[in-house]
Amino acid sequence: MTSGDGRADRHHTPPAGRPEGAAAVVIGGGLAGTTAALALADAGLRVTLVEGRPRLGGLVFSFRRDSAAGELTVDNGQHVYLRCCTAYRRFLERIDAAHLVPVQDRMDVPVLDADRMRLGRLRRTALPVPLHLARSLALYPHLSPAERAGVVRATLALRRLDPADPALDGHDFGSWLRRYGQSARTVEALWDLVGVATLNATADEVSLGLAAKVFKTGLLSDPGAADIGWAHVPLGDVHDTLARTALEKAGVRVALRTRATAVTRTDDGGWQVSVSSGPHGGEQLAADTVVLAVPQRESHALLPGGALADPDRLLGIGTAPILNLHAVYDRRVLRRPFFAAVGSPVQWVFDRTDASGLAALPEGAGRQYLAVSQSAAQDEIDLPVAKLRARYLPELERLLPAARGARIIDFFVTRERTATFAPAPGVGRLRPAARTQVPGLFLAGAWTATGWPATMESAVRSGTVAAREALTELGFPQGQLTQEAA
Repeated sequence: MTSGDGRADRHHTPPAGRPEGAAAVVIGGGLAGTTAALALADAGLRVTLVEGRPRLGGLVFSFRRDSAAGELTVDNGQHVYLRCCTAYRRFLERIDAAHLVPVQDRMDVPVLDADRMRLGRLRRTALPVPLHLARSLALYPHLSPAERAGVVRATLALRRLDPADPALDGHDFGSWLRRYGQSARTVEALWDLVGVATLNATADEVSLGLAAKVFKTGLLSDPGAADIGWAHVPLGDVHDTLARTALEKAGVRVALRTRATAVTRTDDGGWQVSVSSGPHGGEQLAADTVVLAVPQRESHALLPGGALADPDRLLGIGTAPILNLHAVYDRRVLRRPFFAAVGSPVQWVFDRTDASGLAALPEGAGRQYLAVSQSAAQDEIDLPVAKLRARYLPELERLLPAARGARIIDFFVTRERTATFAPAPGVGRLRPAARTQVPGLFLAGAWTATGWPATMESAVRSGTVAAREALTELGFPQGQLTQEAA
């Protein structure tokens, strides 16, 4: 049997008790949709994945840029994950990309204080939780001894919180930190240092439940939970190229530049997905099950009547921006792969010289490409490039003495205005489960009720859950479905 584009499908024959020839349509080719499509195809379904963009990966992608430094492969933003992100790590293994996105042997985060020009480090040992961070905290120079003692007290209180407790969702993390004696400096130099990067909001704007999830899972669940991983190649190589290869090998028909325009229940209880692939092109896709794996507003527009008790709740899930600044220097100005900053508008800085291809260019010899990742960037997301350049290049010179005499070969900006859902207090009650109120229709996306903030881990988990719910409804044995730890 061949797919619509002539490739041979590689479906396994469904075991006894499974519906023969069941078809699925997955709408959205980000991490959630790709994960769901792979899981459904691996179970033996005929799967079509439709994506409006000319690539997979959603908001995790790369593009080519011709610049004075040569042709670079640029990631739209710096994406990292932690060792505790087990679903994303499994996804990387499934698409044969784990070796391209390695994790540190042990968490080690250089933190530079711009005002005092002093370097500190947040790093773990092999001791059990919470002793694995005790030495690092005791030596952390950006907090006073009294502030460090206060962190210990707050950490002990944090361990007693249950992130799944709905009551926590209505409170903000900042008020909780102040209740436990955390100074403004402690919040900046520790809690927000981690929290802004993982939650895309400052402590005062974050649900206590989501903050508890991040800190308990990442720092207090296992000594190695917060070891950091990031792609050593362009993100597009992983989430588009390798993901598409894995999908095609699994027999998934991947339809790019194809937008779903309607999802309709048929008289026989199945589904019809109307898609448009150009100004005059269109197609009707029949399916036994449909996974909507697009952002909340797009999902709201496609939901058929009766799918959710209150579909307008999706519109109450806000969004938060991330700004990325890209600077190419005529010389090497940073010796570490990354660092974080306090006492500066700069948040996190990563060396992208090798991953962008700059190092391999004849004109790239000796040059360095740095990416500055700025989360919770509501105040700056729409500023002109000239203003951002005037603000951030001097800050980089303040943080990196070697940059003070360097020439800027290129400077540009990438903006993701709706990078994540906003993790505001109360968002938990708005996030829907994977299963809708109509048979055969499921939701996936980092914004759904995964219990995680808007991360690659949340997206992959949502795709796994949606596929598992779909397969369960189709009669697939529970014991053969992927299970993910909380």
